[in-house]
Amino acid sequence: MNIFQRLASLTLLLALSLPAAALSLNDAMSALGDAKANGQLGEMPTGYLGVVKPGGQAADIAKLINDARRAEYQKLAAQNGIKLSDVEAIAGQKAIDKTPAGQYIHIQGQWQRK
Repeated sequence: MNIFQRLASLTLLLALSLPAAALSLNDAMSALGDAKANGQLGEMPTGYLGVVKPGGQAADIAKLINDARRAEYQKLAAQNGIKLSDVEAIAGQKAIDKTPAGQYIHIQGQWQRK
């Protein structure tokens, strides 16, 4: 193998070994419905998403959306002079209430289908 073939092989190997491009928040929001419908993600009473079944990009989707939720909850807490934990609890209850039948919610420490 000459030097150019080796470099080409090494470049190809590196390209294939790198993880897929990171998700954007918009990508995560677009993928959320399917991830919840497939049982990978569920709503928790804390106001955040949890990973029910690891795999695919479930953890990445949850992290991006949870980070955005946390920022919004902090903003609402500051605007209304209330504790962040209160905003999280209210948001969590609303999310659980809105979760369609068949999707997962976290109740009393366990994942359950609603």
